[in-house]
Amino acid sequence: MSEIKVPDLGESISEGTIYKWLVKEGDTVGQGDVLAELETDKVNLEISAEEDGVISSILRQAGENVAVGEAIGIIGSGAGTAGAAAPQAADGGKPEAAAVGSDAPAAAAPVVPAAPEGAAAGTAALASPGARKLARERGIDLGEVSARDPIGRIAAADVKDHGAARPEAAAPSAPPAAVRPAPAKPAAAGSAPQEDGKAVERKRMSRRRLTIASRLVEAQQTAAMLTTFNEVDMTAILDLRKRRKDAFKEKHDVGLGFMSFFTKAVIGALKAYPLLNAEIDGEDLLIKKYYDIGIAVSAKEGLVVPVVRDADRLSFPEIERQIGELASKARANTLSLPELQGGTFTITNGGVFGSLMSTPILNTPQVGILGMHKIQLRPIALDEERTVNRPMMYIALSYDHRIVDGSEAVSFLVKVKELLEDPEALLLEG
Repeated sequence: MSEIKVPDLGESISEGTIYKWLVKEGDTVGQGDVLAELETDKVNLEISAEEDGVISSILRQAGENVAVGEAIGIIGSGAGTAGAAAPQAADGGKPEAAAVGSDAPAAAAPVVPAAPEGAAAGTAALASPGARKLARERGIDLGEVSARDPIGRIAAADVKDHGAARPEAAAPSAPPAAVRPAPAKPAAAGSAPQEDGKAVERKRMSRRRLTIASRLVEAQQTAAMLTTFNEVDMTAILDLRKRRKDAFKEKHDVGLGFMSFFTKAVIGALKAYPLLNAEIDGEDLLIKKYYDIGIAVSAKEGLVVPVVRDADRLSFPEIERQIGELASKARANTLSLPELQGGTFTITNGGVFGSLMSTPILNTPQVGILGMHKIQLRPIALDEERTVNRPMMYIALSYDHRIVDGSEAVSFLVKVKELLEDPEALLLEG
């Protein structure tokens, strides 16, 4: 018998949320089989079996927060089933512990074995913190709760099952037909309507979405954030891509996109204005002499920012290849923690979604982020008499005004503009 424990999640991450179980009690598993998926602040990780056996107990359910090293299940010996469907609950409902919006399959609560004789005396000591809290909230005596865990530890799911099994007290004279649901509480001011046939869905925020929300608010509260704008004539880059894209693809087996141009332009501007490549550490500035560029990617579970390491040392095809690989991993939810950590400056491209202009929020502790936008034909005056249509893009630089002055931020953005409008200059910057 062995415990299924939450593995080490990496630097600065001490807990996660069980996203879904891929096995159920009674299933036979082999060493290395994936048992559950764990959601952390940055990535989803798989928890694998460390030995052959049978899932004898699942201690923590989908949607529950768990700490590094905590036991979330038990693998025992003996015969089991290979993916047999669990019987449905008598009321046809889904298990109460399943997370709202989770992809985990609905499974009824398993039959709870009777507690061993004499187990009640030490039940409270063997109950998990979540189980004790839930028992207090529901007024349940832990001595009456049966544990599914072979070693007698009571989990929150055991308390929930016990509470669901207890019949509600009702007046003896009242027949079942007379029982009516309690009237709905009036909705708080500003809340979504929940009556008169108007449907409302309550969906639990994922751990990653909660982290994104927290960090964005933190960035706005801790940094003196300001945004400056400019526009870029993309004619030269579009012409270069049109002339070179086929030969580039044939030689390097990767497409020539816009991100390599913008990455190179940003690096050139960071070299000229190094405070945009710094961060604040107490009363000190850490001015970084390397260029790890974060590329914001929109994934199903939320925005992530994988990092292209030492981007100043990479060629155009190497940058395009790395960005493509990182973006694919982000959308497949297979990024590793090292691929997300660090970064000295971030580029985000709202133009792929049609955004014409925006004010990107800093990816703290970085002090600068460049926003790209949609390329749009606009009339541009060449002189007092001539006007032409040009493919133009608005670019935005959000920066931390605590260490970057407005003149430096504007000059940085002008440098990016100049390099993009003269792509050959990017070769010199590289």
